[in-house]
Amino acid sequence: MTTPEGMERWRSKVALVTGASSGIGAAVAAALASSGMRVVAAARRHQRLEELRESLAQQGAESMPFVLDLRDNSSVLRCFEAIRKRWGAVSVLINNAGLGHNATLLDGEPEAWRETLEVNVLGLSLCTREAVRDMRSGGDEGHVIHISSMSGHRVPNGGGMYSATKFAVRALTEGLRQELRELGSAIRVSAISPGFVETEFAQKYHQSAELARQTYSRFPTLQPEDIATQVLHLLAQPPHVQIHDILMRPTQQPS
Repeated sequence: MTTPEGMERWRSKVALVTGASSGIGAAVAAALASSGMRVVAAARRHQRLEELRESLAQQGAESMPFVLDLRDNSSVLRCFEAIRKRWGAVSVLINNAGLGHNATLLDGEPEAWRETLEVNVLGLSLCTREAVRDMRSGGDEGHVIHISSMSGHRVPNGGGMYSATKFAVRALTEGLRQELRELGSAIRVSAISPGFVETEFAQKYHQSAELARQTYSRFPTLQPEDIATQVLHLLAQPPHVQIHDILMRPTQQPS
């Protein structure tokens, strides 16, 4: 992946990527590392994080794996403390971790709803709070990027709860922008809202490898690297430019 002009100012600065053990998160972590950033790859699966660390090390990139459970506030706070101890303040936060369950409002279980809300909204919010504190203490510059979803702009059939969390991310993006402007801060906030991206998401959502295959075989889908390219695009913009939300779909996706 070609590093765009404008990424030079982030070289050697610290980026935290949540949900970095696979899919979009792993692709974003690799792209940031190849751009010269020091990357903290956080997720729940230790072995996957170690594999990513080894892969990045072979490319001469510096990374730090951290086993993170966004449902546990203390886990989030320990992550930031570990980063501060090793590298200092976070300059870029990629709130990528997210999940969904095939749990409708009429038939779903509260446990599934709660996990979706805790990861997609509350965990994202706590990471954002801690990262912005770092950014403000380190010169009041930085960038928060939420990996959201087209489901934050329309409600797919049967996906009301998942969509509700992504509508919340959309509101949190604008809410944070307003709070930062009131403070006169130079910190930027953006969201990327993809349609279908070929990751492990569909298999986890449907609890079925066959249904996941059907989901991703209807037309050519986005790939994780497509999202990583847009992350670099956002970061590479000059300081006076803030792109608020990127909506991107596979060309053949109907909605």
